[in-house]
Amino acid sequence: MELLPRSPGDFGSARYWDRFFRQRGQRPFEWYGAFPELCPVLHKYVRPRDKVLVVGCGNSELSEQMYDTGMCEDIVNIDVSDAVIRQMQERSGSRRPKMSYMLMDMLQMDFPDAQFQVVLDKGTLDAILTDEEEATLAKVDKMFAEISRVLQVGGRYLCVSLAQAHVLKKAVEYFSQEGWVVRVHQVASSGDKQQFVLPVFVYVMTKFRKIPGSAPQILEICPEEQDKPMRVESAERLVAAVKDRQHYALLCSQLSKTPCGEQVSLDLCDKESGKPRYTLHVVDSPSVKPSRDNHFAIFIIPQGRETEWLFGMEEGRRQLAASAGFRRLVTVALHREQHYEGMAGIQAELSGKVMELAPPGLPARQQVPFLSVGGDIGVRTVQHRDTSPLSGEYVVEDVKGDGSCYFRRLIFLHNRNVVQSEARLLAPMPPPGSPLAVLVVGLGGGSLPLFIHDYFSQAHVAVVEIDPSMLEVSTRWFGFFQGDRMRVHIADGLDYVAKLAAEAPAQYDAIMFDVDSKDLTVGMSCPPPAFVEKPFLQKVKTILKPEGVFVLNLVCRDARLKESVLATLREVFPLLYARRIEGEVNEILFCQLSPEGQRDPAELGARAQALEGALRQPGRRWDSSYVLADMLQAVKIL
Repeated sequence: MELLPRSPGDFGSARYWDRFFRQRGQRPFEWYGAFPELCPVLHKYVRPRDKVLVVGCGNSELSEQMYDTGMCEDIVNIDVSDAVIRQMQERSGSRRPKMSYMLMDMLQMDFPDAQFQVVLDKGTLDAILTDEEEATLAKVDKMFAEISRVLQVGGRYLCVSLAQAHVLKKAVEYFSQEGWVVRVHQVASSGDKQQFVLPVFVYVMTKFRKIPGSAPQILEICPEEQDKPMRVESAERLVAAVKDRQHYALLCSQLSKTPCGEQVSLDLCDKESGKPRYTLHVVDSPSVKPSRDNHFAIFIIPQGRETEWLFGMEEGRRQLAASAGFRRLVTVALHREQHYEGMAGIQAELSGKVMELAPPGLPARQQVPFLSVGGDIGVRTVQHRDTSPLSGEYVVEDVKGDGSCYFRRLIFLHNRNVVQSEARLLAPMPPPGSPLAVLVVGLGGGSLPLFIHDYFSQAHVAVVEIDPSMLEVSTRWFGFFQGDRMRVHIADGLDYVAKLAAEAPAQYDAIMFDVDSKDLTVGMSCPPPAFVEKPFLQKVKTILKPEGVFVLNLVCRDARLKESVLATLREVFPLLYARRIEGEVNEILFCQLSPEGQRDPAELGARAQALEGALRQPGRRWDSSYVLADMLQAVKIL
């Protein structure tokens, strides 16, 4: 039996619907949105004494269920199909005396003006607005004008829809321009993802008298999990908010059916501000042998530790999931400048939402464990937040590490999972040392040059920083200072090195690059590509003493690009030693001009490893600043 239309235009044809309902018979046809799901929303806007008009009623049971439950009895149903109107008149008969069915075209209704308090439309707008052709839009304008005419001031047009972008946009723009209040409700689903994947929405357009001039638009959205509406500033933002919820529904449906090959990331936003509150990563481990209790778990990352390799990188999260022994692990990162009521509060807040991400085969009533490190949610205090014209938005924050150690960090928010600078909030170490000239390109929070200055009493440190805001941040928040042995030059590192190479060659014992890249598309976040191009490296070589060392902090996720960078470095610096930082993506490269008279890489590596072991103490945390300085001593430069 062929019930599908030959073209979208058939949805507006009385002949098509006559044929449709004759062939379908007495079985009710519900486009979407069963009465139990719609009832909580309808109850808010339909009162028992309201006179309700249902346009395009078809043979849906919605009107009958509204009548039978006592929600409302004065209901007029209209449709262009004579077949379905006769069918519904016979079905209701005398059992519902206050409800009527009439053959009528909603584009040309016979009712007088302001006849109804509610106009209800379940799928009719979706059926008519199948495209954005001029004729279709003209028909929809006529439909809206008739609905507006028959509604009283203060009346509500309730439209049940799948909220395709062009449908929602048309409805919102038309009625908001008429001065109506527009609110969009997401209907709570029945939980049967197999039956219908896309969420259902109800547009609630409340009629107000149009005010001459440009009255402000009132546009709101009510997600399914909350009653309080959220105000949005434009039709575009409202459409985008609905689209986000549609994408989330599709994602949940997909995750409920099959394991995800790649890690899935999503943000859950604060209900009041709309800002991200939690970042979730869904990690599947098919290699974990299934058992009754290892299907699903939630891991809460303590505040301030989301940048660590185990939590902040895809491979780290994969290792975490495998170590935890669960086939699906959802990691939860907590956002700065959000308040959390402890682990129990987070669990209560997330329990319902994370279950929507449950894997296929999760046993009914399975208790899902919440895991963490140390049993608490960590400590994070934002000390300062600002925006620099060069570095963009940045934040200075104090976080609690392992044990009782605290750290102060500088983070550029364009790449919020990378710590630009980190300093332990402890007393400085005692200062041994011998004369040394050091050039540091990249100030950040000042941890590296400050360490060199304080630890080696004879060191003279020149720091080059392109962003003047970083000098203010490092001085105010990280204890950085300038003096006789340490000066900051506000300049582009590329230009500064080029100028030195032309004027004063062979003057530095050590040159260190700790510079981040603002371009996140190249696969290398530290340093910028221009700093590892051969012509520039030749200039670095020129200003380095023959026995000196060039130290580079490298963060590169692109394997081919990394090999290219290493090959270029070896062309300029024959002796190169690479050292990874445990638990981080950083790799520290030590480059020397000539192996003649110098220790070979194996010996340098052995000494560096021995020093790292000797200096490692309980509670000591390693970052690029400490490793760079310690490695310098390991290779006998200091």
